Amino acid sequence: MLWYILLFQITPCWINAQEEILNKESDTIMPIDLEEVILISARKELDYQKQPKPLSSLDEYLELSQKVGMIKRGAYAWEPALNNMTSERLSVTIDGMRIFGACTDKMDPITSYVDVSNLAKAHVASGQQGSEYGTCIGGAIDLELDKSNFRETGFKASLEDAFETNNQLVVLGAEANYSNSDFYVDGDIIYRKAENYTAGNGEEIDFSQYTKYNISVNAGYKIDENKAITATTIYDEARDVGYPALPMDVSLARALIASVGFEQNTIGVFSDWKSKVYFNKVTHVMDDSQRPDVPIRMDMPGWSDTYGFFSEINLKIKKQDFLIKWDGFYNKSLAEMTMYPNNPNENPMFMLTWPDVRTWNTGLYAEDKISFKKSSLKLSTRLAVQNNNVADDFGLNSLRIFYPNMEESKTRVLKSVSVQYHKHLDPIHINAGVSYGERAPSVSEGYGFYLFNSFDNHDYIGDPNLKNEQAIEANAKISLEKAKLNIALEGNIFRMPNYIIGEVNTSLSTMTIGADGVKIYENLEYADLINVSVNTEYKVLPELTWSGSISYHQGKDDTDRNLPFISPVSYQSGIQYNKNSFSGAITMKGAGKQVNFSPEFGEDKTSDYIVFSLTLGKTFYLANDLVYAKAGVENVFDKYYSTYTDWKNVPRMGRNFFITFSYKIN
Repeated sequence: MLWYILLFQITPCWINAQEEILNKESDTIMPIDLEEVILISARKELDYQKQPKPLSSLDEYLELSQKVGMIKRGAYAWEPALNNMTSERLSVTIDGMRIFGACTDKMDPITSYVDVSNLAKAHVASGQQGSEYGTCIGGAIDLELDKSNFRETGFKASLEDAFETNNQLVVLGAEANYSNSDFYVDGDIIYRKAENYTAGNGEEIDFSQYTKYNISVNAGYKIDENKAITATTIYDEARDVGYPALPMDVSLARALIASVGFEQNTIGVFSDWKSKVYFNKVTHVMDDSQRPDVPIRMDMPGWSDTYGFFSEINLKIKKQDFLIKWDGFYNKSLAEMTMYPNNPNENPMFMLTWPDVRTWNTGLYAEDKISFKKSSLKLSTRLAVQNNNVADDFGLNSLRIFYPNMEESKTRVLKSVSVQYHKHLDPIHINAGVSYGERAPSVSEGYGFYLFNSFDNHDYIGDPNLKNEQAIEANAKISLEKAKLNIALEGNIFRMPNYIIGEVNTSLSTMTIGADGVKIYENLEYADLINVSVNTEYKVLPELTWSGSISYHQGKDDTDRNLPFISPVSYQSGIQYNKNSFSGAITMKGAGKQVNFSPEFGEDKTSDYIVFSLTLGKTFYLANDLVYAKAGVENVFDKYYSTYTDWKNVPRMGRNFFITFSYKIN
């Protein structure tokens, strides 16, 4: 199998930030961070040709990343995992803004509240390289909004349309932009509607439909040549969202995201001063009213409001480049559950699953990039203070059933530090680093009250007395970068003291009908994670690129148990052709059997698989207007398969034909 993979390697369209342009001067060199940049924006014509499916979901774009996996509970709103760590251990931001989902079952990750139509790129930073965006262990994903940014482009508009055959997905979008040197405004709207999809054997996957629309406006105004005010508003709403892997669906998932920013190019010896205040409100309503047979009907709404700010500034002194950032947020998370008995004479049962937890976090981040001859050093650190307060007396007293001496408020100090070194031995680049970071328990881990996890069929209860989880990381990368050939070997190792995970408590009774038991979140002594990958890229011809990747992962706890959601050996490859107005690609992705699975946490052995896709694109002009069309077929051989990230082994989509049109008015 391995020789076959290496023979046919290419990768879909994603860009490694490690391949950013180096300073060519002989005595200085720019640092290279352990970061990927996934290109999303279609603002430039050539960018559209590079994208495998221009109007695909953001989930599909992120899944192209080497480091990011997507946990799939249905056809919509997949949860990103970075370095095989899920959302509790990550910082996921939109233009630097902290946002928190309102669903106790993680059915609304932050990535579900934006769309590819209003994004420029996704920055994927590994480990403590992501601490610039907030406290994290596994890394950070920052979704950068697409803006005109005072370019002299005048008025532009576009219409976009896409259709997919497998689930009858319809995508309709429109965009209008105006920009000059002093002012810009960007407006965007997109609508998506999908029916149930079918798996590779023709089986219809019930409750996999969804409807979503997203509206966004970005604007900027220059006060003078050195100063500007910016503003952003995003409204995102999804309805009738089915989750075939879960016992409940979603009738409403809605987010309102707004911000106002100030930017100044220079201020004395400082430069690039950027500040922003923001607000977002997320509403999420789970219900099972469309399910034919349920033991007891339930409604589970949740709300998450976040108010935040950040301010950052740069200082360059000879061969040193400093960045200082101060940020903070205040979040209110509340979720409840009402159960309606089948007997109308019995009263409904109500409880708070998130007891109105108020979280205040403020931190100071600083980094120093030092350039030497043919090498560079990056030092960074973050110090944050976080306070959690349970504001609802009913919820507080519910938790005191398990923790009688529990205080309503708890304050934690969170620390991180990182050292990254880069050496340039043309054409070899060597990166190595070590880091340490801490995180506080999430709202669910600290204060969750009988949260049902359908993956391992257990109810979960939080523990407000959990210790901070820690991570000690070592990473290294060596790459060969020549005009036609790039090869990179990269890896990291995490030792994670006080690792937080749910453990069975046999003394407690279940709340959910049919649950196998109750788990309480606990600190393990430690857990270990290992990630290793090899990436290649070769330009066969100026217009023909052959490239690919293969990766290995392992996760164990202190008793040698396998951790859940650890990727087996995986690979992706293909060949990309771009010349003038024509583009095409043949891609392949696959994985080996999941040998190191975790039955204690609901996993079983997933089979190996390989799936192929084909795309063709063409650009042409009508007068001065650009028309772009792209068509393709995914899962060409209609393979029936599921991956290690597919909740309860719900199969992935079978053969799917798609076509995309874009009409740009210049």
